[in-house]
Amino acid sequence: MALTDIIKEIQKLNTADQLRLKEFFTKSLAAFSASKPIFKEVSEQKHKDGYTCTHCHSNNVVRFGKYSVKVGMKTMERQRYRCKDCGKTFTDVTNTPLRGSHLPHKWLDFIQCMIEGYSLRKASETIEVHYVTLFYWRHKILSALKQMDFDQFSGIVEMDETYFLYSEKGKRNLNGRKARKRGGASQFRGISKEQVCVLIARDRQKLTYSKVLGQGRIVKSRLDKAIGSKLSKSNILSTDSWRAFKTYAKDKGLEHYPFKSDGKERVKGLFHIQNVNNYHSRLKGWMDRFNGVATKYLNHYLSWFQFLDVIRFRNDSTTVSKMVIDSCLLSTNATYDKLRLSTFKL
Repeated sequence: MALTDIIKEIQKLNTADQLRLKEFFTKSLAAFSASKPIFKEVSEQKHKDGYTCTHCHSNNVVRFGKYSVKVGMKTMERQRYRCKDCGKTFTDVTNTPLRGSHLPHKWLDFIQCMIEGYSLRKASETIEVHYVTLFYWRHKILSALKQMDFDQFSGIVEMDETYFLYSEKGKRNLNGRKARKRGGASQFRGISKEQVCVLIARDRQKLTYSKVLGQGRIVKSRLDKAIGSKLSKSNILSTDSWRAFKTYAKDKGLEHYPFKSDGKERVKGLFHIQNVNNYHSRLKGWMDRFNGVATKYLNHYLSWFQFLDVIRFRNDSTTVSKMVIDSCLLSTNATYDKLRLSTFKL
């Protein structure tokens, strides 16, 4: 059909349908314009030190033609590469959350919804993508972001643990107990194997470690495995008075200031655990919106909150771009099936 024929057909539409069509084209073209520089930035960041094979990490890589991707109502050309050592081809989005996505122009809008804290159903209504698809988009992004790391803490390091109820949310035919509703509660008093221990460690420069350590009380061996490489003799620990922290600090030869949980003594000069306790409080409040999360995904949500804390929950073009670019620079092979079939493991 010629363009003149299309225009004639559009002119036959009533005013309401013409407005809807205008809105559709406006959104599609805007999505194309917004996503194009993002993909360019991803490419430049990935290849700032030269081309590297996504599969074997060889630098013996050449350009290998282009391919077309439909973005909204337009088509975008992207570069393909070939590794001369392993013979495999790849693109700028291979092993990234965007791999295999048929709606790359919708991702920026979805990340805005994530930063804003929208539920999946509200995000689905906003960007017109099914909420189940958005669930997997969410976890593909977070599977990359959870790899963000740093080398070492500096100065005073506050450490404390917090607990979340072990959950198999979304799983059918549970063994040994009935399904809980909206998060539920533990059948045991105090800390038990039904509780999942999350360690939060944070220095005064706001470098933060936030990961699942296991079920039940925190133990010294898991503590060393988690953050032993991030601590040195120059660090000073501020923790609560739980014995695992005491014995760990003694074994590592670290200066240690413990604080009892009765709250009678909260500060010893420069030393306290108020920063990490404040982080706990904000994390718990933010997690309440999900009415419990599956433990196998808990590290994803911890990374999500940590990223939001770094950007101070700002929702603008800069922070949206940062979330896309950061997630695409970290390799992930998460797929719908791998996420769905995954299990909780340390």
